[in-house]
Amino acid sequence: MAIWSSLARSAQVSAQFNSLVRNPVLLTAAKNALVQSRSMAGGHGPKMFTITPSRFQWHKFKDMFHMYVMVGAIPVLAVIFYANVFIGPAQLTETPADYEPKHWEYHKHPITRFIARYMLNNPQQDYEKMLHHLYEENEKSQMLALEAKIRQKMAERHDYQSYYYRPAIGKYHRVAKEAADHLESIRGD
Repeated sequence: MAIWSSLARSAQVSAQFNSLVRNPVLLTAAKNALVQSRSMAGGHGPKMFTITPSRFQWHKFKDMFHMYVMVGAIPVLAVIFYANVFIGPAQLTETPADYEPKHWEYHKHPITRFIARYMLNNPQQDYEKMLHHLYEENEKSQMLALEAKIRQKMAERHDYQSYYYRPAIGKYHRVAKEAADHLESIRGD
């Protein structure tokens, strides 16, 4: 709605401007007529209320920004201040011979230790995950190499064409064999 009123206002202004160009005597009177204002009833200030665009979105953004700074940044800064002033960095000490340090005890800063202990994975666990991933990829590549070798042997010996071969799943054959054995035991052949 504000767009339509501003378009209508600009059309009105251009029409008045064209008439003023032809008649320079009315230029000052037309300038005063173009300003939108509302006369106020009483008061000690100026008697005009100038209509301006709304700044509601700007004020809303500003309020929300200040609120989230108060909710988010101030507690984080308080925790950082507390960790640096009251806890402080870790100190190197002698460890007993039978003690194996945990993975988070290798970090110096208390916040880093907290993150390493409660939020991140153990580096040994990540290493073993990576080894498992490499093992799976190696198994896939070996299977592909074996399949390529089988296709090559089938082509060179002119056995049967590969699209006639449908791989069988042993689970269903075992279920069918158990059902046949069961039926045979019931019939008594």
